[in-house]
Amino acid sequence: MYNRLISVISLLLCCSYVYGQQNLRRAFQPPSVVNKMPYGANAKAGHYAQTKDGKIYYEVYGKGQPIVLLHGGILGSTIEMAEFIDSLSKNFQVIAVSTRGHGKSEIGTEPVTYEQKADDVMAVINAVTKEQVVILGFSEGAYTSYKVASMYPERIKKMIAIGAGEQIPGLRKVVFNPKELLNTDKAYWTQQKALMPEPEKLEDFWAKMEVFYNTMTASKELFGSIKCSVLIMAGELDQNAPLSTVINAYNMLPNSQLCIIPNTGHVVFLENFAAVWASVVPFLKN
Repeated sequence: MYNRLISVISLLLCCSYVYGQQNLRRAFQPPSVVNKMPYGANAKAGHYAQTKDGKIYYEVYGKGQPIVLLHGGILGSTIEMAEFIDSLSKNFQVIAVSTRGHGKSEIGTEPVTYEQKADDVMAVINAVTKEQVVILGFSEGAYTSYKVASMYPERIKKMIAIGAGEQIPGLRKVVFNPKELLNTDKAYWTQQKALMPEPEKLEDFWAKMEVFYNTMTASKELFGSIKCSVLIMAGELDQNAPLSTVINAYNMLPNSQLCIIPNTGHVVFLENFAAVWASVVPFLKN
């Protein structure tokens, strides 16, 4: 039931879309994305927030209620959130974070922990606004969103968590093969490494992330501590967050709504953005 991560990576690559060389390579993007803004490397919108051991890069677009976007891990980057940024920035202040070890954010020196990930996000939020924020995260970004809402409940108004169900050590074994990862899409990694302030540390960072993924827990204690309203979403065929784990998380969250998009996988918002957006809009309005 629980496939090894390498299978998930293969699924992501099979579902990916690469459309030409623009200011940023359009890896993991559908053809419907027409905004050519170089999300993740836009100097006009870019800023840094200082954490205990490194700087986290983020970009700000639009005006209104602040909404934080957190992309997926390892293969993820701010550019994959392009349709969300395009759509949300019309009515919200969008804070798009490049998480630690991704894009222009530093890796730092400390071990990777769940608390560290939440603190990174809060450093960005505090640098931008004193208001409560909505937070939207995908995959690893969704798991980080859970922890932020648990640790800093007074700062989170609502949450949208995509592709992140219950996670207990032992449910699956995460194994990274750096050479295989780097060979999956050489042009993508060439582009991403060019953004990174510490590309020479990337493989060491992946080793730390492997330990983190295999030891993190997102279950009853964490979910029960989240008080804000949560829209938990997933693709029906998600192999990275199987449907049973997503339903488990939904049942443990005190104030939650569930949205399953039929016949889609892990990267559900790239496979069927229209369906995802149709569920996000009423949740944000209520």
